[in-house]
Amino acid sequence: MNYFSSDFKLGILGGGQLDKMLLNETRKFDIQTYVIDPSAEAPSKIACNKFFQGDLMDFDTVYNFGKQVDVLTFEIENVNVDALEKLEREGVKVYPSSKNLRTIQNKATQKLFYLDHNLPTSTFSRFAYASEIEDAIANGGLKCPFVWKSTQFGYDGTGVKIVRSLQDLEHLPKGECIAEELVDFKTELAVIVARNTSGEVKTYPVVEMEFHPEANQVEYVICPARLPEAIAKKAQDVALAVSKAYNHVGLLAVELFLTKDDKILINEVAPRPHNSGHQTIEASYTSQFEQHLRAILNLPLGETKSKLGGIMVNLVGAENYTGDVIYENIEAIMKMEGVTPHIYGKKQTRPFRKMGHVTIVNENLNTAREVAEKVKNTIRVIS
Repeated sequence: MNYFSSDFKLGILGGGQLDKMLLNETRKFDIQTYVIDPSAEAPSKIACNKFFQGDLMDFDTVYNFGKQVDVLTFEIENVNVDALEKLEREGVKVYPSSKNLRTIQNKATQKLFYLDHNLPTSTFSRFAYASEIEDAIANGGLKCPFVWKSTQFGYDGTGVKIVRSLQDLEHLPKGECIAEELVDFKTELAVIVARNTSGEVKTYPVVEMEFHPEANQVEYVICPARLPEAIAKKAQDVALAVSKAYNHVGLLAVELFLTKDDKILINEVAPRPHNSGHQTIEASYTSQFEQHLRAILNLPLGETKSKLGGIMVNLVGAENYTGDVIYENIEAIMKMEGVTPHIYGKKQTRPFRKMGHVTIVNENLNTAREVAEKVKNTIRVIS
C-alpha cells in the first residue's frame, strides 16, 4: 500500500486531543481519516476528512463505522470490543488488536496477564463488588492502606483512590474493582514502546512523572528521567518484556513504579499515544503520534532519540472554575525560551479537566524544569 498516493482510509475511534494530535501527523501522508466521537464538539472534528457522532460502546455504531475503513485504531480504551472482533474476522485491520484491548480494558484481567507472564507488578485482590472489600478487611484478608481501582472506565485520576480507612470506602462505585498493594515507590516512570506489524520494535527514553497530590494526574513529564543508566535500562527491559507478551501493534505506554529498593514494577499500560509522550512532538526526532502511524501502517519506525531535554506540563482546569474556557497569561509563557503551548480546543473547562499541555525544551534539563515551574505558576485555565 502506497500511503502517499492512495484512497486509503484510516478510522479512529475517539475524537479527543490525542486524535487531534495524531491527525496533525496524517497530513504528512495521502490518507483519508474518518473519526467517530460521542461529542459533536470533539477537538479532532476540525482536522479529519469525515466526522461521525456516535456511542463508542454501542456495537452497531462501532461495527458500521469500522466497515468503512481499511485500518482502525483508537485513542481511548472504552470502546465496544465485540464489534472490533467481528470487524477483524471480516478483514478490517484493527491495531492494537481486539484481543489486547479486551485484556487491557479491565484492570483485573490486565493484572492477571502480568502474573501469567511472570512480569513484575504489585500484589492485588479482585472483588466482584466493592462491598466485599469491607468483609475482606474484617476477616483479615486485606489491610489498609491499599489502592482501590475500578476495573473499568477509569481515566485521568477517576476510578482510583487510596484507601487508608473504612471511611474512604464510602461513596465509591459499587461494581467490580481491585485492591492493590500501596507501593512505597521513589518515582513513577513510563516507557513508550512502538511495534509495527513486521515486528520491528523501538523504545523511547524513560520518562519521569510528577503527579498532582490530590487529582492523581500527571503535572510534569520529564524526559529523560533523572536516573542512573542501569535503572533506566532495567525500566526499558521491563517495558520491552511487556510489549513482547502482548505482541501488540502500535504504541504501548508502560507506566512503572521505581521502588525504594530499586525494583521496577508495572503499574498499568495504555495501547495508544499517551500523556507521557507529548513532549516527543518538540523534543524527539519522531513524535509518538507519527510513530503510532508508522507502526499501524507497517512503515519503518522512526528514530526515538531526543534532540533536546523535554518537559511537558499538563494544562488542567483550575479549581472552582466551570464554564467557557479562558487561558490566562498565555502570551507571558510564550515569551519564555523553548516554550510551546498546545491547546486542545475543548470549549468547556472544569476542575482538573485536561485542556492542553505545554512543552519546554532546553539542552539543560534542569533549566527546562525551572522554566516548567514558571509556566505552571503563570498560566491559568479559568472560565
